[in-house]
This record gives sequence, C-alpha cells and structure tokens, in this order.
Amino acid sequence: MMKIFELTRASQDKLNAINGLLPQLSSSSTPLELDGLNNLIDSSSLSLFLAEKDGKVLGMLSLVVFAIPTGVRAWIEDVVVDNEARGLGVGKALTNHAVREALKKGAQTIDLTSRPSRVAANQLYQKVGFKQRETNVYRFRNVD
Repeated sequence: MMKIFELTRASQDKLNAINGLLPQLSSSSTPLELDGLNNLIDSSSLSLFLAEKDGKVLGMLSLVVFAIPTGVRAWIEDVVVDNEARGLGVGKALTNHAVREALKKGAQTIDLTSRPSRVAANQLYQKVGFKQRETNVYRFRNVD
C-alpha cells in the first residue's frame, strides 16, 4: 500500500531517492546534498511530501504555505513521479494530500503551474479541482 508522508528527517536513502527523481523533474536540476535537504526540512514554510510503497520512493511534492497581507496562500512545486510509477495514482495522491495539508494550515488559495506540454499532469490537476487561471507568470532569474 502506498503511503504519503512529510519528510521530517534527512537520511542518505531519502536523499538518494530524491536525487533520483530530480532529473525526471528538470534537466537543469542539480543534486541536493544532505545539508541542503536538511535546510529544506527545517524550513517553517516548506513541507516536502514523499510517496512510498514497499520502501521505494515513488514521487515527491513540495508545498509552501505563507502568510501575506491578503491572507494565507499556498504553492505546490516540484511534483514528480518516478517514470516506473506513472499511471498508478501517485501524483493524484500527492496532490490531494498537499491540498488537505494546505487547507489545514489555513490556506485560502493553492496555486501551481504546469507546462502545457505536460498533458497528463494538467489533466490530473483539473481532475482534483484546480482551475486554470488567466494570468501572466513572470520569472526574474539571477544569472551569475
């Protein structure tokens, strides 16, 4: 049976699993080190959720919850399911879990983005209740 849980303690095994997922998420990602993973876990605004079955990490999701003057907001990032586990409901389970956790923390809205080319991911987000917004997303990149 698959379980979804928040990673609250770093270990080399979990670090290896996360580093195995990162290239499946982004070709420009760089591997985390144990200190970096600990910094993520120690963050008061970030929850890193893992999906696991029979001791194998199948996917992960980052949930950021933060307060701003207009209320408590949440953002879902870095959703990735291992290639071998796609189609098994892992993404849905992670997303639903993150939504429940964000709502428990008082989030009034939960946002996420997904490239249009990720057809299955976009369909999943719509199935679990996300609505596409008419907005522009901008990114400022600090390039050295």
